Amino acid sequence: MVESIASESRPARKTAFVTGANGYVGSAVCRVFVRAGWRVFGLVRRAESANVLRGEEVIPIIGSISKDATFLQDLYTHTKTIDIAVSCTEQIPFGEHFEAVITLLRKLAETSNQNGVRPLVLTSSGCKDYGTTGFHGSLGLAPHTEDSPLHPKLMLQERTYRTLDIFEHADLFDATLIRPTPVFGYDSSYYGFAFELAAHAAATKEGALKLPYDFNTIIHSCHIDDCAEAYLALAAHPDRAAVSGQCFNISAHKYDTLGSLAKALEAEYDLRGGVVPGSFIEETVPFLELVLGYSQWVDSTKIRQLTGWTDKRMLLSENMHAYRMAYEEAARRGHEGVLRVKERIGGIPKSACS
Repeated sequence: MVESIASESRPARKTAFVTGANGYVGSAVCRVFVRAGWRVFGLVRRAESANVLRGEEVIPIIGSISKDATFLQDLYTHTKTIDIAVSCTEQIPFGEHFEAVITLLRKLAETSNQNGVRPLVLTSSGCKDYGTTGFHGSLGLAPHTEDSPLHPKLMLQERTYRTLDIFEHADLFDATLIRPTPVFGYDSSYYGFAFELAAHAAATKEGALKLPYDFNTIIHSCHIDDCAEAYLALAAHPDRAAVSGQCFNISAHKYDTLGSLAKALEAEYDLRGGVVPGSFIEETVPFLELVLGYSQWVDSTKIRQLTGWTDKRMLLSENMHAYRMAYEEAARRGHEGVLRVKERIGGIPKSACS
């Protein structure tokens, strides 16, 4: 048998295991690791979700996260070592779910260690762990950094504090906690609700959209592709010690404001009455407030200086037409991510468009 001759030497191929692999962040992480030459295994709960992973060249593992889950045996038929495990699942209530995630990661790491590979676990939380900053232009405005104190809203407190437990398992794996800003692009972003609001407003006689928030609200976000690239940058960093035991923020190089998004929505949807300040007759929509009424500026210097990562995609306000088209096409196809976001947010407040 004649062996092929390599034109260049390459490091050994590495393996990643991603939970929530058909979710918004998880699927993007899978794609970016595959493109970088990793062998990627993705955990999904339903067999019908596996075909999407196969089409992305991700090896599906089917099962639900629980303390007595048996799907690891399926994974072990492919590999018993994992270089990187990425936890991208989020469930409410969060605490019990995260306990099951920890149990899974410990089992996975124990087997991997026995076979000579100590994993690095990348765990996802979010920049809302820090609470809010001031508005654009406010006196003393400063961004949140990884050293900022944690001040999450009540509905996020369990996730904020429980994810810190990931650092308590150094006997089996190294760990990094990642706090991205809200993300956008393609299908499942909560910013899709802004598109829904604008579309409803455009269909009314007045053609106006009312939003009950300060238009200097800082909307700091990041394209999902850039976010996934940041996960890869940490996973591939040659100095594990510089990454392990650390928290990293992920954010775009600059922020939008509600005012800049309002102008982009006005132009994109030809809103004759504009996007204007105004109150809802209905009670406040909690998720809408988190998306459009939550002012936060987030610094990501730490990951940029350590890994060289940078965001490349245009801001939401800069390329809204392309992002709108992608969202509407996903909605037309009944994409499960779009349906999941609509279910969480609820209906359109009628008084926002009247």
